Amino acid sequence: MGVMDKKLLLDIEDLKVHFNIASKSVWPWAKPTALKAVDGVDIKLYEGETLGVVGESGCGKSTFARAVIGLVQATEGQVVWLGQDLTKLEGNALREKRKEIQMIFQDPLASLNPRMTVGDIIAEPLKTFYPELSKDEVKQQVQAMMTRVGLLPNVINRYPHEFSGGQCQRIGIARALILKPKLVICDEPVSALDVSIQAQVVNLLKELQKEMGLSLIFIAHDLSVVKHISDRVLVMYLGNAVELAEGNALFDNPQHPYTKALMSAVPVPDPVKERNKEIQLLEGELPSPMNPPSGCVFRTRCPQATDACAQTKPRLAGTDHHSVSCLQVHL
Repeated sequence: MGVMDKKLLLDIEDLKVHFNIASKSVWPWAKPTALKAVDGVDIKLYEGETLGVVGESGCGKSTFARAVIGLVQATEGQVVWLGQDLTKLEGNALREKRKEIQMIFQDPLASLNPRMTVGDIIAEPLKTFYPELSKDEVKQQVQAMMTRVGLLPNVINRYPHEFSGGQCQRIGIARALILKPKLVICDEPVSALDVSIQAQVVNLLKELQKEMGLSLIFIAHDLSVVKHISDRVLVMYLGNAVELAEGNALFDNPQHPYTKALMSAVPVPDPVKERNKEIQLLEGELPSPMNPPSGCVFRTRCPQATDACAQTKPRLAGTDHHSVSCLQVHL
């Protein structure tokens, strides 16, 4: 059974996140400018699936993830979680949904409170959502989760600064999973770690996903990591989704010009192939999200752009297995 034959968990439609930036004009009545961090993303996530999200810095990956979980407010669109639109929830109703969706952050040390012990950090979600649990019950669950993520239970009273980066990320994973969520959003969880530690953390996430039946949204810059862990991959550029495909299809046969440029930059572990590989360099500068190009946002750097690309903004189109946002590509 394919991933898309399973239960639909998350249905995102036309998600937009715009930030109002104050005008630098001396006139007090000057209107603020909208920074379009995410500008119309459609995506579905299924039970047990890992969706990889890639793109260069500033393309809106992290803002997209934070909008899904409600850490930033969506300007427009829907984030439907198990049939309920999270963008319409507030207060306790939204708080209850947080039990089902958790997040692992990029900087393993900065995401942990330096004044709290490891045990208190991991136990905090339990104390928040299940205040009826006794101290012994909380400690038992915390130590069991620490063991599962590869931490010794006897370090429960130590502080984050006493651990390495990889160990701190394991603490963050334990904190995210202690509530047994259905979805975990991983915002570049291995980018601050050494390569060998990256592999350990990624393999741990895959094991925990299989064991607990998790769905993952995995954001990363390293395309080799994304290929290793993802069932499908979403490519973003300037707040827009430009290509969505199953992992192998995307890496073996990229269709969008931006995706092709990304893939050509990935090192190949073969000296002969690496020397003969054609690298597709992008021309021009990355446009500002405060003043994106009309029509297709990639057209100012695209070698295939035509006049029509300036008039019409494309949306993802194609098959369930591979779709592209490009007027020049038809699947």
